Amino acid sequence: MAEQQTSKDYYQQNLNRIVDFIHNNLDSKIDIALLAELSHFSPYHFHRITRALLGEPIGAYITRARLETAAKLLRYSENSIEQIAYKVGFETPSSLSKAFKNYFGISPSAHRNKKEFIIKKQNIMKTELNIKKPKIVELEDQKCLYYSMQGAYENLDYGTAWEKLWGEVKAQQLFTKGIRHIGLPHDDPKVTEADKIRYDACLIIHKDAKPNGDVGVKELKGGKFASFLYQGSYKHIAEVYDYMFNEWLIDTDYELRDAPCREKYISDARRVEESKLKTEFYIPIK
Repeated sequence: MAEQQTSKDYYQQNLNRIVDFIHNNLDSKIDIALLAELSHFSPYHFHRITRALLGEPIGAYITRARLETAAKLLRYSENSIEQIAYKVGFETPSSLSKAFKNYFGISPSAHRNKKEFIIKKQNIMKTELNIKKPKIVELEDQKCLYYSMQGAYENLDYGTAWEKLWGEVKAQQLFTKGIRHIGLPHDDPKVTEADKIRYDACLIIHKDAKPNGDVGVKELKGGKFASFLYQGSYKHIAEVYDYMFNEWLIDTDYELRDAPCREKYISDARRVEESKLKTEFYIPIK
């Protein structure tokens, strides 16, 4: 067993492959789709896994690698700013200068001339989360009514979504015990443009239903999940995902399955104060 490859080793070895590729190709356009293919990571979770391992989004890592390499070349080589720009993948010296100043707060020429300048990393404040250790659970296939929305998660009209779904429960006489509110966040807001983010509001039902207008019917596939219970504001959901992927997943022997994550809303946000809202998060694992 000691010699068996752990999931953390698997993730790290695949990450090493794409990191090497990035640093060997800084002078070229780097295709994220190609990196995903090289990584052998789950297509659903490529960006979350790489962010967990790198500590930042893959696009941000590529930008930082370009800029930090440029900073070293400015300090330790005689190459012109124009030559350095092309070496690290910028189309023009002006685009390097703009990105460099935005990132480091100093221009490339000033950095070259001011040898004592030290590039400092920013400290990132983390929210203290009230989240329980996960349980490993097996979920059965579940029927649901769903209503799809698109846009930034914080701007979606959840009230209208749940109202439509419960209206259909009433219209089709689907009332039973055990109807549950589930959210399917299909996209990572740190990757997907806000206006393209997809989200399904779902009601788990126990009777046969028919689609009606913009309310659909589908089956949520079961399987193995890591289930996390979180108590707190919905404002920190992005940080909950960071915790699950950054601090839990990579230190386990579990691998992700190609399936979306799920959110189960236990509390009624209309009646429960923000800090006491309870939500269960389900991460699909093998």
